[in-house]
Amino acid sequence: MDNPHVRLQGSGFQAVIEPDRFVPGSFQLVVDGTPQSHVNLEDPSDLTFEYVRRIGHVADLVAEPGAPITAVHLGAGALTLPRYVEATRPGSRQQVVEIERDLVDFVREHLPLPKRASIRVRYGDAREVVGRLPSALHGACDLVIVDIFQGARTPAHVTSVEFYREVARLLAPDGLLAVNVADGPGLAFARSQVSTLSAALDHVAVIAEAQILKGRRFGNLVLVGSPSELPFDFLPRLLAGGPHPARAVSGRELREFASGAPIATDATATGSPPPSKSVFQVKPGR
Repeated sequence: MDNPHVRLQGSGFQAVIEPDRFVPGSFQLVVDGTPQSHVNLEDPSDLTFEYVRRIGHVADLVAEPGAPITAVHLGAGALTLPRYVEATRPGSRQQVVEIERDLVDFVREHLPLPKRASIRVRYGDAREVVGRLPSALHGACDLVIVDIFQGARTPAHVTSVEFYREVARLLAPDGLLAVNVADGPGLAFARSQVSTLSAALDHVAVIAEAQILKGRRFGNLVLVGSPSELPFDFLPRLLAGGPHPARAVSGRELREFASGAPIATDATATGSPPPSKSVFQVKPGR
């Protein structure tokens, strides 16, 4: 029997939901041959993808355990992280921004959200929708997550300093911004994104698997930013949460990491580099 699939009207990409053969009740969303999300319907707190687990650990630190938060997610995927926040912080108020309306409809049909969850989805380009979010959200968000991909790449217009400054307006004084950045050997794009985010927020750190941070292979780095100084035990707690092995870079080491990397502006920004198809792409389902 065919796996559920849909041709997305906006991008033309094919989205497929595939069952996880190893974890009962779990599914993977694949878009344009790229695994984008993993969902465990029986245990939404189970985060399988490495970078998603790291973002989940960031979400764990924005307030006392179990306390509800206000969160904005730019990029929906299979709504893995909104599900996680609802499961670990019941009663949280969450907004999700997604450009592909039929993707959300597809996910909701086959991987339904908990009925009690307060998760509102707004449709449109993230850059445009952020500028139209209610003023009540400005300075009120405990957590903002940027995980925007068109197929396997992040579009250029959501990688600029102008974009990050617009997003930073949403953060509460001690709120946290988590950005998923994909890059390969040399890390030119990731280093530029560190410079760019650092121009929008005063306090920035990067967490990733050690070999990725060394620029030895393609993978995902999680950039974390805040208007306020990151808590003293912030990075050790993130690393302790796994996946292992991991490294975190901040302060002087982060400045050295990004040394010489240009700040991306609307005039100069580029999208993230495409991965080799051998990295993590899979053959699209029917």
